[in-house]
Amino acid sequence: MTLVLALAVGATRVAADDALSADEGPTTVVVSATRTPESSLDVPVAIDRVSRSRIQWGQLAENLSESLAGVPGASVENRQNYAQDLQISIRGFGARSNFGVRGVRLVADGIPATMPDGQGQVSQFDLGSADHIEVLRGPFSALYGNSSGGVIALFTEEGAPGRQLQGSATWGPFGTQRYGLKASGTDGTVNYVVDAAHFATDGYRDHSAAQRNHVNALMRWELRPGATLTFTVNGVQTPFVQDPLGLTQAQLTAAPSQAGTNASVYDTRKNLSQEQLGIAFQQSVGPDLELSALLYAGHRATTQFQAILQANELQAATHPGGVIDLARRFGGSDLHAVDRWRWGASSLQLTAGFSYDDLLEARRGYLNFVGTALGVEGALRRNLDNQVYDLDQYAQLQWDPGAHWRVLLGARHSAVSVNSLDHLAAAGTPGSAVEYTATNPVAGVTWRLGTQASLYGAYGRGFETPTLNDLAYRSINGNPPGLNTALAPAKSANSEIGFKATGQGWAATLAGFAIDTHNELAVLQNSGGRAVFQNLPQSQRRGLEAQFDAALSRGLRLQWAYTWLRAQVATAYRTCIQVPCPLQPQQIVATGYRLPAIPENALYAAVSWRAARWGLSAMLEAVGRARIYANDLNTQAASGFWDLNLKLGWEQANPHWRFSEYVRVDNLADRRYVDSVIVNESNARYFEPDPGRTLYLLVTAAHH
Repeated sequence: MTLVLALAVGATRVAADDALSADEGPTTVVVSATRTPESSLDVPVAIDRVSRSRIQWGQLAENLSESLAGVPGASVENRQNYAQDLQISIRGFGARSNFGVRGVRLVADGIPATMPDGQGQVSQFDLGSADHIEVLRGPFSALYGNSSGGVIALFTEEGAPGRQLQGSATWGPFGTQRYGLKASGTDGTVNYVVDAAHFATDGYRDHSAAQRNHVNALMRWELRPGATLTFTVNGVQTPFVQDPLGLTQAQLTAAPSQAGTNASVYDTRKNLSQEQLGIAFQQSVGPDLELSALLYAGHRATTQFQAILQANELQAATHPGGVIDLARRFGGSDLHAVDRWRWGASSLQLTAGFSYDDLLEARRGYLNFVGTALGVEGALRRNLDNQVYDLDQYAQLQWDPGAHWRVLLGARHSAVSVNSLDHLAAAGTPGSAVEYTATNPVAGVTWRLGTQASLYGAYGRGFETPTLNDLAYRSINGNPPGLNTALAPAKSANSEIGFKATGQGWAATLAGFAIDTHNELAVLQNSGGRAVFQNLPQSQRRGLEAQFDAALSRGLRLQWAYTWLRAQVATAYRTCIQVPCPLQPQQIVATGYRLPAIPENALYAAVSWRAARWGLSAMLEAVGRARIYANDLNTQAASGFWDLNLKLGWEQANPHWRFSEYVRVDNLADRRYVDSVIVNESNARYFEPDPGRTLYLLVTAAHH
């Protein structure tokens, strides 16, 4: 199953053992696009592999933000609000998202966590059983289809020979606790992993308590030599999550731990449940031909209570209300083949196939009051049935004309169809429908400079359709009603050049990129949980990513990653400065304004030490980030910050048991800062602050 994603899209993935674990230095990372191991120096892509030790070593294993801090070009911020997904962006794509994850493709064990409309959630990312996470950036991300400014793919670990049972427990501040139980092993031709966890917290901020239950299972059967069948089952439930909302600048200064205005009055909260199943089959037909097929299906139900004022909801009969109720059924398939052959002294490899993804959504809206009782489900105000599906075809050709060159050529054609039926619309009113199509080519070339270094260049075009949340409102009060079908898809041209080098115990990368986007999707106005989107005529991103990893003497290891990214408006446009809009004044956003929620500079540095003889380990991390703007006009911003984190660990083992204890101190210097912002929040509640110094205790016990 771990190769299904890479084969389906023709992109490159890391397939080596954990070469960058906590107790090993960097080696030549081996990557594989189609099961043939190759040095990462040979491929013209920017890709990082985050190892199991990085995901689980001294980590809460609940938030993806813990694991990806050292990946250049990627920004994953913990909002301290479990009613909202993490704020995730890659090279600036996805930074403006107010709901879920957009602009970045998410995949778990080959199954898309991004729906065909481009909206994704990381709730099914089970970090407690993750073997590694891969982060792909740059032009070749386009081979993943719609909304692929970058790709984050998680792969579940395989069970070791025999049988293993592991229990874990974590305790931290604000009543935080997490308990996990994992069983894994290999029994004949069957390999399996089953992981379950319960997480609960009272939250750093007022009105931010949360509970989450999660189960993830992967079972793989070797049916015969060259043929495997893989089942994945995943479920997540959050029965109780409070939403503390954002803070104004005055509230942030006065008391950063307080809840936002009206959060308690309207009891803002969210609950969800999701279940999904995937089946993958792989078959080798001789030494040069491979076939793969994937089927998946799932269901997601979400109810969210918002702090929209009762008076505002009563102003217009078309107001969609303060309670959102979503029921989603989704599924899809992928079928592809990989063929290899020789052409004179050259070798060629072709990957080709197609994919289909479908989403059926029942979207209901209710008033958030009954009489004088607030924060309860009231009368039905919105009743939509939406469908989104995509049908894509893709191909990639890999050509090796000689020992020092590699050429990759590829293309993906995508067709995304959106249909909506409003059951409360006036009789005879037609439903809303829109279709988006694009054919996106990619190309890359690698030139090997000896055995330890290479240069590469790549170019690709990508596109991002409006999500159902982007299309949902033409105005914040529901008048006029209907989907905002005037929105156009964003289309980007992405160029990249890079250098890679590796040696005995060290590895380094350097990449520069330029991205020009036409019709970028951006928030026009945002109020009371409702966001109205618009297209920006032109925006541009210019960036540089650098990374260095070295194993030093005496068990020391140094890691360093830096990102410079300037994302700005390239063509002037208008934006709302008051609500409602456009009746209230608008203001021109001139060329050169920075795109919100994207830091210009980000730095990660870590020094770790491990004494295997005594089972002791330690790591000191430094994270730095420049200011991020909260609105288009750049009048509101969260200041930049430096943050230090410390981890101490002790492990003990005998022939049948393994124990570990970790102490983790986040924000060692007790700094006060804001990690994420709510872009263009019309009530000026932009800021989502982080806590001060926090201490966690993590223990595990495993029997094998």
